[in-house]
Amino acid sequence: MRSRLPFGDELRSELGSTGRSRRLSSSPRSRVWRIELPGASAVVKQFVDGPDAADRYAREVTALRLAGRAASPVVPVVLAVDPGERVVVLEHWEQQRPAGDWMVGYAAALARLHATTGPEDVGALPRWQGPRQADVDSFLRLAAVLEAPVPPGVSGELEALVDRLGRAPGHALLHGDPCPGNDLHTTVGVRFIDFEQASLGSGVMELAYLRIGFPTCWCVTSASEALLERAESAYRTAWHAATGSEMQGDLTDACAGWLIRGDALVQRAYRDGTDHLARVPRRDWKWGTATARQRLVHRLGVVGRMTAGHASLQGVSSLSTDMRQRMLARWSAIRPVPGERP
Repeated sequence: MRSRLPFGDELRSELGSTGRSRRLSSSPRSRVWRIELPGASAVVKQFVDGPDAADRYAREVTALRLAGRAASPVVPVVLAVDPGERVVVLEHWEQQRPAGDWMVGYAAALARLHATTGPEDVGALPRWQGPRQADVDSFLRLAAVLEAPVPPGVSGELEALVDRLGRAPGHALLHGDPCPGNDLHTTVGVRFIDFEQASLGSGVMELAYLRIGFPTCWCVTSASEALLERAESAYRTAWHAATGSEMQGDLTDACAGWLIRGDALVQRAYRDGTDHLARVPRRDWKWGTATARQRLVHRLGVVGRMTAGHASLQGVSSLSTDMRQRMLARWSAIRPVPGERP
């Protein structure tokens, strides 16, 4: 059944009458159209009914307006809103095929996005929530199932990690789901869309997406070390240019935090408190471009390498390396995650 374009009298009086419209693909949580307005194309996004629809709509509109303050644009302009219908109308940008080194421009744009908020914006969006003790317990239970000996002190290392991430300084505007597909590569640079999970926190938690493999996303990508270094350098340079300060936060901590989060193995609809790490030994499942075991093996490898020599995560390094080796020995069909975005 075709859904009615939610473009009422107030939007028409503000933006003019619509011409042709076309329904676009979107998540089950929203409906999206491309429309023609006098002199320009636009995008209409409506949040569908649900227990958290009002919260997702408020986050999206608030984040877009905050991000709209960037000196160099990183989001589409908000043309109008209709809170009663949970509708936001945005300028339309044509997506271009990303270049092979797309991560470099993406990372610089991500830094500019993060830099649009500061201490004065506290309370505008929820605070980012990191892993918790339940994630530590689940990760250690998985190690036991894999028969990977837990080095002395690892439990304390992980508990301290959770505490550090919970206290990580920063008031960056975090996208919440900065995945391939939520970044539009246009002729004038990257524009981010879909901010319904936006929050405020430490930007390093989203810079970590590049190394750890986009943990909340359907599309997992493993880049070369050279490309990762270029992208991370671009982030730091853009952050410094926008804020006049150096990037804060520990990238190793951030990646380790994503490793132990079992809900980062499933799409948003299934992040309901289920212990997804406990499911991994029993069955594998595919989400987007990779399976749960592929994702976990990739993350274990990243964290095992990054924590080697890390003063606070020495035991986590050896445990991650051991767990990865045992997974590969038990399930020999596991392949590396894709090296390029689809």
